[in-house]
Amino acid sequence: MKTATLIRFVVTFIVVLAAVIVGHTLWKHYMYSPWTRDGRVRAEIVRMAPDVSGLVTKVDVVDNQTVKKGDRLFEIDPSRYQNALDLAKANVAAAQAAARAARANVEAAAAAAVQSKSSYGMAAEQSSRRQRLSDVVSEEARADARSAADAARAGLNKAQAGLDQAMAAEQQAQAAVTQAQVSVAAAQLNLDRTDVRAPTDGYVTNLLVRVGDYASAGAPRLALIDSHSYWVYGYFEETKLPQVRIGDAVDIRLMSGGVHLHGTVQSIARGITDAGNPTGSDLLSDVNPTFNWVRLAQRVPVRVAIDTDHLPAGTVLAAGMTATLIVHPHKADDADTKAAATP
Repeated sequence: MKTATLIRFVVTFIVVLAAVIVGHTLWKHYMYSPWTRDGRVRAEIVRMAPDVSGLVTKVDVVDNQTVKKGDRLFEIDPSRYQNALDLAKANVAAAQAAARAARANVEAAAAAAVQSKSSYGMAAEQSSRRQRLSDVVSEEARADARSAADAARAGLNKAQAGLDQAMAAEQQAQAAVTQAQVSVAAAQLNLDRTDVRAPTDGYVTNLLVRVGDYASAGAPRLALIDSHSYWVYGYFEETKLPQVRIGDAVDIRLMSGGVHLHGTVQSIARGITDAGNPTGSDLLSDVNPTFNWVRLAQRVPVRVAIDTDHLPAGTVLAAGMTATLIVHPHKADDADTKAAATP
């Protein structure tokens, strides 16, 4: 009788001990092991908006279509922008003609300045010669020579001023040519931007443009998902973050069919919004005076890069999918530390 009682006691003790061990293991796994079911597939999204405004004349894609970098998505009516380009080119031609005319005026003014300088030189020499012959040349003749020299010098100064003015006019004309050429470049750019093209490989999503629509510059008309930019954001509880390191391997299991992917921890977010401690109207912290006995662990985003080189055949990745992430912490740091401590 005593033996049977002892056996029942031992069995009960073993069962209870096993239950405690299993419960403790499960608790540690649930609370501290680096895994989460709160994972989301993300991707870079380009909000495609035209750079110029106008009527949409062509739409070359359909919703959810795959496109390559450089493919045309839709076209804005180019007629107005072609006219602007033609006008800008005509303005360049007119500015260049004005610059040539200004160059001719400079050359004419330069020739006039040379002639005035020569005339002044002759008049000044004649006046000086007559002043030296004061015994044989009358005072009136000497005064006339001086007046002629002064007049020639004034003419030279006038010609020099005209040359300076002509050169300034030429510089202004050249500046007008440059300005007109810049206008041509801007008009050409606007014309080129009437073709809205894909900046990267991806998938057209949420197509909201149709032929005949008026597209305003800067207003997004479709989303383009970059097909090379998929990653997963795992929202890990703060109690699990100590086990997560950049570079750790990650198992990714999509809820969609249970597809198994591989990834690597790329980065850990360094801040989240504190919803319970907003800023008051006077810019001071608005501290909640209550305290909850049960405090939930905050979830911190961890970015996981997907190994896209080994995707299972037929895998469909869509931004917003749900995934379970299991991080496998590596022990390289501990091994290195032990190796360094060994003499």
